Amino acid sequence: MPKVRQDAWSHEDDLLLAETVLRHIREGSTQLRAFDEVGDVLNRTSAACGFRWNAEVRQKYEQAVELAKKQRKERKREEAKKSTTFSASPVYYNHTLDHVEEPQPKTEEPAPVSSHKEMELADVIDFLKQLQQKTSSDQQLQKLEKENERIMEQNRRLNQQLDAVTEDYQSLIEIMDRARKMVMFDDSGDSYKPQFRMEKNGNLENIAR
Repeated sequence: MPKVRQDAWSHEDDLLLAETVLRHIREGSTQLRAFDEVGDVLNRTSAACGFRWNAEVRQKYEQAVELAKKQRKERKREEAKKSTTFSASPVYYNHTLDHVEEPQPKTEEPAPVSSHKEMELADVIDFLKQLQQKTSSDQQLQKLEKENERIMEQNRRLNQQLDAVTEDYQSLIEIMDRARKMVMFDDSGDSYKPQFRMEKNGNLENIAR
């Protein structure tokens, strides 16, 4: 009987679809198998379940999907560890002695020096070089800052001396100006000479300025 459904998806249907898909992801299965399983339960086609999941439901369960993927990786990792543990210790059966013999431990050879350590040592050397260059740069910067402060202090003192010289120069100009005015006043007073003229009766008359 073909699966034909025209009714809308309910909240319970979406929940069943999400739980089934997440379970298949955790177990390492495919979403297609999850769609088939949900389709059998809800009497819907696998394509309809897949369309509903990608169009409406998945975006509501993004975090749950990522968590299910992590759980799937952890599950595979645990299974790989178990298979490695079982295969790493083989057991031999001695038919003659009629008991189980365990393998003798092998002598471990020293592991070769990893190139990763050499890379780490090179990184440390580069870091120390960069640190030394940074320290030298910081020291040079401190010297430049001190030299700049010294020059600014010297400039300030020179400005103070210049202001003092300017004031002295202005005072000297004022003194010279006053002296020049006094000399001009004295010259004008000394230049006056009385003038006389002879009257008709023979007397001298002082001509006023």
